[in-house]
Amino acid sequence: MATKSPLSIVKERFQDKGSLLKAFRELATDDLWIDRLDSDKGLERVSNKKLLRLHTILTDVKSKFGSRGKLIDAIVEQEKRGKDEGRKIGLGRFSTPRLWDLYKVGAKRSKAAG
Repeated sequence: MATKSPLSIVKERFQDKGSLLKAFRELATDDLWIDRLDSDKGLERVSNKKLLRLHTILTDVKSKFGSRGKLIDAIVEQEKRGKDEGRKIGLGRFSTPRLWDLYKVGAKRSKAAG
């Protein structure tokens, strides 16, 4: 079975790229997203594949944690460094997708160890 192209997924789930951008912007609040976009290019030039990935990540983070801060707290707890404020500040500089990847890796490690 062949995998679907990003364009076909966008058309299936959102009808067009404009609707995907609107859904992404609704999720990309200050609680979930650090805006580091190039203001000259904007989101319109971001590929469908990347937008789909970002939308999925923000949806997962919002449903599981509610905000980036709670995701950072969960990562610190996974690492058993709950009192390490420096680590929290360092993680706060990371993008939400990078934090989500760190959380998933930590969850796999704890599952394998336990």
